[in-house]
Amino acid sequence: RIKWTSNVTFQILRPSSGFWLTAGIAAALAILGLAAAHHMEVEGHYVTGMNNRVVWGLPHVFAVFLIVSASGALNAASISSVFGQSLYKPLSRISGLLAMALLVGGLTVLVLDLGRPDRLIIAMTYYNFESIFAWNIFLYTGFLIVVAVYLWMMFEPRMNRFTRPAGTVSFIWRLVLTTGTGSIFGFLVAREAFDSAVLAPMFIAMSLSFGTAVTLLAMMLGSRLGQAPVNHEILARLRTLLAYFVIAVAFFVAIDHLTRLYAAGHTGVERFLLVEGGIYPWLFWVGQGLLGTVIPVILLLTPRFAGVSQTVFASLLVLLGAFAQLYVLIIGGQAFPMDIFPGYIEKSTYYDGVVAGYAPSLPELVLGLGGIGLAALIALVAVRVLPFLPQGSVKQPAG
Repeated sequence: RIKWTSNVTFQILRPSSGFWLTAGIAAALAILGLAAAHHMEVEGHYVTGMNNRVVWGLPHVFAVFLIVSASGALNAASISSVFGQSLYKPLSRISGLLAMALLVGGLTVLVLDLGRPDRLIIAMTYYNFESIFAWNIFLYTGFLIVVAVYLWMMFEPRMNRFTRPAGTVSFIWRLVLTTGTGSIFGFLVAREAFDSAVLAPMFIAMSLSFGTAVTLLAMMLGSRLGQAPVNHEILARLRTLLAYFVIAVAFFVAIDHLTRLYAAGHTGVERFLLVEGGIYPWLFWVGQGLLGTVIPVILLLTPRFAGVSQTVFASLLVLLGAFAQLYVLIIGGQAFPMDIFPGYIEKSTYYDGVVAGYAPSLPELVLGLGGIGLAALIALVAVRVLPFLPQGSVKQPAG
């Protein structure tokens, strides 16, 4: 068994023109997102594309993306401390930071998209434990606490001996958290596109894929700012991991759709999502299938495409496919009409059996981008005031 020794140290990011430009863009996105949320709050949700049938719009796509990515962003820290692979130690601190920043960004979008963010105090003080939403309140806040303690164990030399137990708790918590997020959709039996036990493990695979892509992009950004050297062995391993995580997501997606196609009662929703649903089949086959799966896997597993620019491009394509996948799942799953009385045909003036229309509005898009900007801003401020970035390398001993 190969053992790795570490001489890595950590540093505070020294500000540069690139840093200030990046932080300025992130701050601008966060401020614009807050302004968009205020606009929707004052004017009402009629300024959005949402309606009584599509109640989770584009901001929910961004929110779920950020929350799922937060769990996966902890990959490098988990591999380092839980599985004893010291090669990944340079990324351990930034891994925990990204996990917390992404979760805060996602939850901020989620709260501001509720329409009445002041009602959050009700959700935090009155619980219906038969609802998965109530359990997620504990899972999300608990994740922030657990990862904060995990980072403390990394930062404080006297507490380093507790890094592995803290990492183990964080690893288990993130699996439960992602399972809970997937179960939000899996438990909604009224929606034919949601009701599936496969969604829970699929969301775990999605978190591994999304989070690894975000970590690779963070590595490249740190290198671009000129103060976090890229360890090419870590880069190569993360590229391979990302490729197999993308393949795992594709596997669960295939199982989910094949299961529905096999069940006669679900052929309608499958025909809608895969063939006849307008934009949704395009997003599925081109956005998620081609751009988000096939091309990135080829780029990541082909040695001749092992450069930094190809890695950035492949990671961005994975995230593009992630948005396409979540849009088809969340928006497309709501657009397909509900089968309120199975085996019967119902007719009324409320568009029974009619596909729901939805077109995202500019405020929704800006609010979602604001969540990404907030997450980036939190990470940038943190690396400016605390030693998160690696300085040095991890080497394999001779022999």
